[in-house]
Amino acid sequence: MSQTVDRALSILPLLAEGPADLGQVADRLGVHKSTALRLLRTLHEHGLVYRQSDQRYRLGARLFALAQEAMENLDVREIAHPHLVRLNEACGHTVHLAVYEENEVLYIDKVDSRYPVRMYSRIGKPVAITVAAVAKLLLADLPEAERRAVAERLEYPLYTARSTPDAAAFLKELATVREQGWATDLGGHEESINCVAAPVRGADGRVVAAMSVSAPNVVVTADELLTLLPLVRATADTISGEYSGRTPVTDPGRNSV
Repeated sequence: MSQTVDRALSILPLLAEGPADLGQVADRLGVHKSTALRLLRTLHEHGLVYRQSDQRYRLGARLFALAQEAMENLDVREIAHPHLVRLNEACGHTVHLAVYEENEVLYIDKVDSRYPVRMYSRIGKPVAITVAAVAKLLLADLPEAERRAVAERLEYPLYTARSTPDAAAFLKELATVREQGWATDLGGHEESINCVAAPVRGADGRVVAAMSVSAPNVVVTADELLTLLPLVRATADTISGEYSGRTPVTDPGRNSV
């Protein structure tokens, strides 16, 4: 049975390359045409493949509907949370996860620092959009016209001497963030708080969320915090892989049967 399922599933990436006839499917699978036909009929019955008038097969509309439904039901916070916890355990600092929704960047998850000095931030609270590292990553991924429009309608409060002063400076920084793939806030919102952040990407490569590590400079200096950037980026890449389906999820009971 597992071999039958494996063969049936192997048909889908073949048809993703374009329509194929029965002989092409049989050749790719290395099976007789009758076997390939049975598999195709089953997939057709479930709407996963469609037989065209020229007798070639292509991917079915049901497959796209299932993919869309799966994407809509993905909860990036649920997927990311255990990885955020492990990152927090490894470094000890505050870890955030944020998304861009309706012209605001919002924290959707937080794991507090183990140190006595804590950050004043809350899940569901908008971030300081012109200075926060997570905001820079999320806005940097917007199409250029939208990115420029957002930057030009924002206000630029000078929280500290390091705050972003205007739209031109913000757009320049977003261009740098877009190119390098990570962002920082080194005292831009609060003089005493530094932050490094990395993007979480979906299957299409677009940024769906951003995660960060933040710490007061009484605990670590900005330079010391920057040494954590490889770990932050690796964690974000792991979350991206799981969220987009590129990383197989291990079944803990697989080897126990």
